[in-house]
Amino acid sequence: MLFSFLLLFFTQGYGQDNFSLSDYNHQRNKTGRNGMLVLTGWGVANLGYGLIAQSQTSGTDKYFHQMNAMWGGINAALGFMGYLGSRNAKDLSLSESVRAQYASEKTFLFNAGLDLAYIGGGFYLHERSKSVTKKPERLKGYGGSIIMQGAALLIFDVTMYSIHHSHGKGLLKFLDKSGVAFGPGQIGLFVKL
Repeated sequence: MLFSFLLLFFTQGYGQDNFSLSDYNHQRNKTGRNGMLVLTGWGVANLGYGLIAQSQTSGTDKYFHQMNAMWGGINAALGFMGYLGSRNAKDLSLSESVRAQYASEKTFLFNAGLDLAYIGGGFYLHERSKSVTKKPERLKGYGGSIIMQGAALLIFDVTMYSIHHSHGKGLLKFLDKSGVAFGPGQIGLFVKL
């Protein structure tokens, strides 16, 4: 829920009346950057709180916070690298824009599948903790953390996919109105008004 609110807050609607490929790509890139800021913030919060809480708790809770700190470090690093990578956007051709749009959607959809695997792995660890004799609290704490982190990332990735997919409809509308015209000695691109 928090991810959804933050992402919708950071993104803006995109009107299709006067389509500009440059503006379209700028908005897609801005959405990606803002998403990476949200992911980085989530990671930093988990890293900081996890480090503090693990030193003040014991048993299952200690391992829960320990795993949150580890996930937080990874999420913060991935989010920060993603943000840095999206800062220097260049102008894209129409075909590059289509590929970039498809890649954005595909990445978040793929990540959502991974998130489901994380959640499943967390449940496995949680269940496995019931049958081990050596440090069951570690498996239970790690499992609970992985379930929570996987669920939060699933919300994030589904929200990002939805925003990118919705934005991609603007490009499809533009392509539906566009075409190539051939004439004697010339080729041209047209847009239906």
